[in-house]
Amino acid sequence: MSSRCHNVYCLVGFMMISLVLISCDREKRQFAPASAGSITDTQRASNLQPAKAREQSSHHDSQLPANYYEKYEGNGYAVSQGKRLFRWYNCSGCHSAGGGSIGPALMDGKWQYGGQPQEIFATIHQGRPNGMPSFAGHIPDDQLWQIVAYVRSMSGQLRKDVAPSREDKLSPYKPESRRQKEPLIHAPTQDVSS
Repeated sequence: MSSRCHNVYCLVGFMMISLVLISCDREKRQFAPASAGSITDTQRASNLQPAKAREQSSHHDSQLPANYYEKYEGNGYAVSQGKRLFRWYNCSGCHSAGGGSIGPALMDGKWQYGGQPQEIFATIHQGRPNGMPSFAGHIPDDQLWQIVAYVRSMSGQLRKDVAPSREDKLSPYKPESRRQKEPLIHAPTQDVSS
Protein backbone atom coordinates (compact mmCIF):
# COMPACT_ATOMS: atom_id res chain seq x y z
CA MET A 1 0.00 0.00 0.00
CA SER A 2 1.38 3.40 -0.90
CA SER A 3 1.97 6.06 1.70
CA ARG A 4 -0.52 8.31 -0.09
CA CYS A 5 -3.33 5.72 0.40
CA HIS A 6 -2.28 5.28 4.01
CA ASN A 7 -2.53 9.05 4.57
CA VAL A 8 -5.99 9.15 2.95
CA TYR A 9 -7.20 6.31 5.20
CA CYS A 10 -5.79 8.05 8.27
CA LEU A 11 -7.47 11.32 7.29
CA VAL A 12 -10.83 9.61 6.68
CA GLY A 13 -10.53 7.75 10.00
CA PHE A 14 -9.70 10.97 11.83
CA MET A 15 -12.68 12.73 10.25
CA MET A 16 -15.02 9.86 11.22
CA ILE A 17 -13.83 9.89 14.84
CA SER A 18 -14.18 13.69 14.95
CA LEU A 19 -17.72 13.44 13.55
CA VAL A 20 -18.70 10.86 16.18
CA LEU A 21 -17.27 12.97 19.01
CA ILE A 22 -18.94 16.15 17.79
CA SER A 23 -22.33 14.45 17.45
CA CYS A 24 -22.41 13.20 21.06
CA ASP A 25 -25.21 14.91 22.95
CA ARG A 26 -24.53 15.56 26.62
CA GLU A 27 -26.73 16.94 29.31
CA LYS A 28 -26.52 20.62 30.09
CA ARG A 29 -24.49 21.10 33.28
CA GLN A 30 -24.77 24.18 35.43
CA PHE A 31 -21.97 24.56 37.92
CA ALA A 32 -23.46 27.43 39.86
CA PRO A 33 -22.48 27.65 43.53
CA ALA A 34 -25.19 27.70 46.17
CA SER A 35 -26.26 31.23 46.97
CA ALA A 36 -25.53 32.16 50.57
CA GLY A 37 -28.81 34.04 50.95
CA SER A 38 -31.06 31.06 50.18
CA ILE A 39 -31.13 29.57 53.68
CA THR A 40 -34.63 30.09 55.04
CA ASP A 41 -36.92 28.94 57.82
CA THR A 42 -40.49 27.73 58.22
CA GLN A 43 -42.51 26.25 61.03
CA ARG A 44 -40.47 23.30 62.26
CA ALA A 45 -42.27 19.99 62.65
CA SER A 46 -39.49 18.63 64.86
CA ASN A 47 -37.49 20.17 67.69
CA LEU A 48 -34.50 18.00 66.73
CA GLN A 49 -31.70 19.91 65.05
CA PRO A 50 -28.21 18.75 64.05
CA ALA A 51 -26.58 21.93 65.43
CA LYS A 52 -27.22 25.62 65.99
CA ALA A 53 -28.88 27.06 62.90
CA ARG A 54 -27.39 29.91 60.88
CA GLU A 55 -29.14 33.26 60.59
CA GLN A 56 -32.22 32.85 58.43
CA SER A 57 -35.02 34.78 56.81
CA SER A 58 -38.51 34.42 58.25
CA HIS A 59 -40.39 32.86 55.33
CA HIS A 60 -40.04 29.80 53.14
CA ASP A 61 -42.28 27.64 51.02
CA SER A 62 -41.35 24.28 49.60
CA GLN A 63 -42.63 24.99 46.10
CA LEU A 64 -40.56 23.54 43.28
CA PRO A 65 -38.09 26.00 41.79
CA ALA A 66 -39.16 27.07 38.30
CA ASN A 67 -36.46 24.98 36.60
CA TYR A 68 -36.33 22.10 39.12
CA TYR A 69 -36.38 19.18 36.67
CA GLU A 70 -33.77 20.70 34.36
CA LYS A 71 -31.52 21.95 37.15
CA TYR A 72 -31.75 19.02 39.58
CA GLU A 73 -33.53 15.81 38.48
CA GLY A 74 -32.43 16.15 34.86
CA ASN A 75 -28.82 16.98 35.71
CA GLY A 76 -26.44 14.11 36.51
CA TYR A 77 -23.97 16.48 38.19
CA ALA A 78 -26.64 17.79 40.60
CA VAL A 79 -27.77 14.24 41.45
CA SER A 80 -24.18 13.11 42.10
CA GLN A 81 -23.69 16.20 44.29
CA GLY A 82 -26.85 15.16 46.16
CA LYS A 83 -25.33 11.72 46.71
CA ARG A 84 -22.14 13.31 48.06
CA LEU A 85 -24.15 15.60 50.35
CA PHE A 86 -26.25 12.64 51.53
CA ARG A 87 -23.01 11.10 52.82
CA TRP A 88 -21.57 14.39 54.12
CA TYR A 89 -24.64 15.21 56.22
CA ASN A 90 -24.69 11.61 57.50
CA CYS A 91 -28.14 10.79 56.17
CA SER A 92 -26.90 7.18 55.99
CA GLY A 93 -26.60 7.21 59.77
CA CYS A 94 -30.38 6.83 59.98
CA HIS A 95 -31.34 5.69 56.48
CA SER A 96 -28.46 3.21 56.00
CA ALA A 97 -27.56 4.11 52.40
CA GLY A 98 -31.27 4.20 51.56
CA GLY A 99 -32.13 0.70 52.80
CA GLY A 100 -33.59 1.90 56.09
CA SER A 101 -32.44 1.44 59.66
CA ILE A 102 -33.44 3.89 62.37
CA GLY A 103 -35.10 5.98 59.66
CA PRO A 104 -37.36 4.62 56.90
CA ALA A 105 -36.06 3.02 53.71
CA LEU A 106 -35.73 5.37 50.76
CA MET A 107 -35.39 2.70 48.05
CA ASP A 108 -38.98 1.54 48.00
CA GLY A 109 -42.07 3.45 46.96
CA LYS A 110 -43.56 3.79 50.46
CA TRP A 111 -43.39 7.38 51.69
CA GLN A 112 -44.85 8.44 55.03
CA TYR A 113 -44.98 12.13 54.10
CA GLY A 114 -45.13 11.85 50.30
CA GLY A 115 -42.53 11.08 47.65
CA GLN A 116 -42.92 14.14 45.42
CA PRO A 117 -39.92 16.52 45.36
CA GLN A 118 -41.60 19.32 47.34
CA GLU A 119 -42.80 16.82 49.98
CA ILE A 120 -39.30 15.37 50.41
CA PHE A 121 -37.90 18.91 50.59
CA ALA A 122 -40.40 19.79 53.32
CA THR A 123 -39.46 16.64 55.27
CA ILE A 124 -35.75 17.49 55.20
CA HIS A 125 -36.25 21.22 55.70
CA GLN A 126 -38.87 21.18 58.47
CA GLY A 127 -38.11 17.79 60.02
CA ARG A 128 -40.75 15.33 61.15
CA PRO A 129 -41.96 14.18 64.57
CA ASN A 130 -40.36 11.08 66.09
CA GLY A 131 -36.85 11.43 64.75
CA MET A 132 -36.28 13.41 61.55
CA PRO A 133 -34.34 16.56 62.47
CA SER A 134 -35.03 19.90 60.81
CA PHE A 135 -32.19 21.00 58.56
CA ALA A 136 -33.64 24.49 57.96
CA GLY A 137 -30.83 26.96 58.40
CA HIS A 138 -28.19 24.23 58.28
CA ILE A 139 -28.17 23.33 54.59
CA PRO A 140 -28.61 25.87 51.75
CA ASP A 141 -31.77 25.35 49.66
CA ASP A 142 -29.74 24.56 46.53
CA GLN A 143 -28.04 21.67 48.35
CA LEU A 144 -31.38 20.52 49.79
CA TRP A 145 -32.83 20.26 46.26
CA GLN A 146 -29.76 18.25 45.17
CA ILE A 147 -30.33 15.85 48.07
CA VAL A 148 -34.02 15.62 47.12
CA ALA A 149 -33.08 14.65 43.55
CA TYR A 150 -30.67 11.99 44.82
CA VAL A 151 -33.23 10.60 47.30
CA ARG A 152 -35.72 10.24 44.44
CA SER A 153 -33.07 8.40 42.39
CA MET A 154 -32.84 5.78 45.15
CA SER A 155 -36.32 4.49 44.32
CA GLY A 156 -35.74 4.69 40.56
CA GLN A 157 -37.74 7.90 40.00
CA LEU A 158 -35.10 9.55 37.75
CA ARG A 159 -34.00 8.80 34.21
CA LYS A 160 -31.31 6.09 34.03
CA ASP A 161 -28.80 8.41 32.33
CA VAL A 162 -28.99 10.91 35.21
CA ALA A 163 -29.01 8.57 38.23
CA PRO A 164 -25.62 7.63 39.75
CA SER A 165 -24.22 4.49 38.15
CA ARG A 166 -22.07 2.90 40.84
CA GLU A 167 -20.76 3.22 44.35
CA ASP A 168 -17.17 4.14 45.13
CA LYS A 169 -17.27 1.55 47.90
CA LEU A 170 -18.78 -1.89 48.39
CA SER A 171 -22.55 -1.77 48.55
CA PRO A 172 -25.11 -4.56 48.86
CA TYR A 173 -27.57 -2.54 46.71
CA LYS A 174 -27.87 -2.06 42.96
CA PRO A 175 -26.63 1.30 41.61
CA GLU A 176 -29.37 3.92 41.37
CA SER A 177 -29.24 3.82 37.56
CA ARG A 178 -30.08 0.09 37.55
CA ARG A 179 -33.04 0.19 39.95
CA GLN A 180 -36.59 -0.33 38.81
CA LYS A 181 -38.95 2.61 39.21
CA GLU A 182 -41.01 2.02 42.33
CA PRO A 183 -44.62 3.25 42.33
CA LEU A 184 -44.99 5.98 44.94
CA ILE A 185 -47.32 4.94 47.75
CA HIS A 186 -48.33 7.53 50.33
CA ALA A 187 -48.42 5.60 53.59
CA PRO A 188 -49.52 8.05 56.31
CA THR A 189 -48.07 7.42 59.74
CA GLN A 190 -50.24 6.04 62.50
CA ASP A 191 -50.79 8.28 65.51
CA VAL A 192 -49.55 6.24 68.48
CA SER A 193 -50.63 8.82 71.10
CA SER A 194 -54.33 7.86 70.96
